[in-house]
Amino acid sequence: MRSWRDWSWADGNFWDSGVQPHTAIAPNQVWSWDCTWLPGPAKGTYYYLVMILDIFSRKVVGWEAFLGESAANSRRVIERAVLAENMVGQPLVLHADNGSPFKGVTLLEKLRDLQIQPSFSRPRVSNDNAFSEALFRTCKYVPNYPVSGFADLSAAQRWVHGFVQWYNYEHRHSAIRFVTPMQRHTGEDKAILAKRHALNLAARAAHPERWSGDTRNWHPVTLVSLNPERRVVREVEKIAA
Repeated sequence: MRSWRDWSWADGNFWDSGVQPHTAIAPNQVWSWDCTWLPGPAKGTYYYLVMILDIFSRKVVGWEAFLGESAANSRRVIERAVLAENMVGQPLVLHADNGSPFKGVTLLEKLRDLQIQPSFSRPRVSNDNAFSEALFRTCKYVPNYPVSGFADLSAAQRWVHGFVQWYNYEHRHSAIRFVTPMQRHTGEDKAILAKRHALNLAARAAHPERWSGDTRNWHPVTLVSLNPERRVVREVEKIAA
């Protein structure tokens, strides 16, 4: 039986992928996913949280908290996210680190069924899944995170639901010019950023003495990359220009 290292999806066929650079110029082209443990009510008890993030928009497109880790749980979260984003049969890369939960054969079979191309972090490269790591860092450092633990699984699920709603719809993300992930995901960010840029230009024209240089960069971020290679990024920049 072939291992996870042998499989990748492209043009309707699986092929030996190695490590591929992946660059998104729009939502729902590259997703990143990871898992973390949430503290339970007693010392040594934990719940298992899976989150899937769109790297272009930073929207959390899928999540679920479980009693424990299993391939079936991971498959469930992925399938629900694909259905919610209407991505069945659409080109999509799903990136993970090299941990064992992401390399199971049954999980790879599900990705193949969904026509999703798997991607994995490069060996000994610590920041290849930085998007998901940053998401979990934000999750666990918000002021209302219950560091003393969740009373039960339902409490954990309710809290994560509230966090995801805040993160997607209210959080002004610094990496996407301080718009929300949902505004970026739907394309609303372009008009919002254009308005901010116009306001800055008008303010500088009215009071040039208050400005020592250019206005803040309010142009939308055009591309986001995993495992970037300079040649690939340059080519995508041409396409996005």
